[in-house]
Amino acid sequence: MPDAFTVLWTHDTCRSLRREGRVGERPPVAYSGVHQSLPAWSTAKAGDEVYALHVSRCEVFVVSRMRIVDRERGECCGTAPATWQDPAFPGHGAWWMLGAGGCGAEAVHVDGTPVRFDQRIPGELLGQLTWRNQRGKVRGLKYLVDGRLERSVSLQGFYRLTPESADELAQLVGP
Repeated sequence: MPDAFTVLWTHDTCRSLRREGRVGERPPVAYSGVHQSLPAWSTAKAGDEVYALHVSRCEVFVVSRMRIVDRERGECCGTAPATWQDPAFPGHGAWWMLGAGGCGAEAVHVDGTPVRFDQRIPGELLGQLTWRNQRGKVRGLKYLVDGRLERSVSLQGFYRLTPESADELAQLVGP
C-alpha cells in the first residue's frame, strides 16, 4: 500500500512558479535535500504520493499532488555538474524553483497534477488532518484557530499522512 506525505512549498517557491509560468503545468520532478530549506524525501518510495502545500493568509492550499515515479538521476536530468558553478540538473532547468540548487539536492521524478493555487483545504478538514511518525505517534496541526493556520511551523518538512487523512486529501483533489 503506497503512503502519502505532505511537503510545504515556501512563498519564494510559489512566487517563482508563478513568475516562470508554471501554473497549469505538471511538474516532472521535485527535489529532496539534506537541509530544512529542502526537506529530505528519504522515507518515500516509488508509488507514494506527495501533496505539495502552500500557506497564504492563514489558509492552506494543495498546489500539486505528485506520485513518485523514481528517485534515480536519469538522462532527463542532464549531465551531472563537474564544478560547483555548473547547474545541478540542467535537464530540469524549467523547474529549478522546486529545489534544484538546494543543499545536497537529489531529483525525485514525479507524475504531478497541474500546479494551481486555488485548491484550498477547508478549515474543518485542516482540523481533522493527522500525520504519523515512524514510531507510530499521531499528531495534528498546531496553531490552528477557527479553521485558520496561524503559524505554518507544523507543516514545515516532509511528513507522512495517516491513511484516513490521505484519503481525505485525495477526495479533495480528485482523480
